[in-house]
Amino acid sequence: MSDTTPATPVDFWFDPLCPWAWMTSRWVLEVQKQRDLDVRWHLMSLAVLNEDKLDELPAEYREMLEVKAWGPVRVVIAAQEEHGPQVLGDLYTALGTRIHNQDEGPGKETVAAALKDVGLPESLMDHWDSTPYEPQLRASHKEGIDKVGQEVGTPVIAVPGPDGEEIAFFGPVVTPVPQGEEAVRLWDGTLAVASVPGFYEIKRTRTKGPDFSNL
Repeated sequence: MSDTTPATPVDFWFDPLCPWAWMTSRWVLEVQKQRDLDVRWHLMSLAVLNEDKLDELPAEYREMLEVKAWGPVRVVIAAQEEHGPQVLGDLYTALGTRIHNQDEGPGKETVAAALKDVGLPESLMDHWDSTPYEPQLRASHKEGIDKVGQEVGTPVIAVPGPDGEEIAFFGPVVTPVPQGEEAVRLWDGTLAVASVPGFYEIKRTRTKGPDFSNL
């Protein structure tokens, strides 16, 4: 990599509760080990995304959104606003490791422990039930979701295209996390299909995915 070539900006929107976003984020970080990427983290919210269609959702998922989804994103947006966006990457890693890898769930104790892991003050937990930063949370969410449409979810990734125009897409949904050359092949292939103006969607049969039961 040339010292004079700027890193490729990669904007990544996540909700810390989403196991799919967690897997995709670890893939992007694996690619970053081999490609010069400037990953910039942004918050979005499954609770905000689904707040107008809760009655259409299964009861278990609706309960998760209403009871468990708001607290973590309120604390994370408060961390961003009070300590800068540069804290989001490490905080997301701490949260995701505890929530998804260690099956601790997204409760108050988990989020407080993640704050401690990255040296952020416990006082941020004061935002768990309500926060004055909800407008910033909604603005960050809207910025990401407007790039791909309301019918998708988290994660959202945006990168510069071959002609300098922005390419944005949902996903990819992938498990387990690709490693090494496989991670880079998926990266190159994802950007290749996403850069085609007429490309819309591709799917394949899934036999196993992340475990949502701990949420």
